[in-house]
Amino acid sequence: MDEQSSLLALFTASFLAATLLPGGSEAVLFGVLKAHPQLYWPALGIASLGNTLGGMSSYAIGRFLPNEKTFVKNSSGSTRGLAWVRCHGSPVLLLSWVPLIGDVLCVAAGWLRVNWLWVLLFMAVGKFARYWVIALAFSQ
Repeated sequence: MDEQSSLLALFTASFLAATLLPGGSEAVLFGVLKAHPQLYWPALGIASLGNTLGGMSSYAIGRFLPNEKTFVKNSSGSTRGLAWVRCHGSPVLLLSWVPLIGDVLCVAAGWLRVNWLWVLLFMAVGKFARYWVIALAFSQ
């Protein structure tokens, strides 16, 4: 696969991995870095961008959820993510990369109408840091 196609596949995988759909982008990042080591920083940037935009799509979904009483009444799952966002605000989105709870945090931030610019900033920093650690581990 050529460089451009590799980066497009990485963007797609990282975007989908950050949505409510199941999937992971680590293997794609590993493949891109093995096939094209010269794309180290562009691959980190593309993966971070795709994953952040995927997380922001979950944030947008949260903006369309019904009011709190309806949501909590009909929710069969835990509302712990909601409590974390209420308690800590947008900085908790540094953990938006964490499997399972990351999606909940993103949706909760949207539902609570947390300022989208702060959400975007903290989410991007957390996701970039995660990909950077993964890339460092792969390059060892």
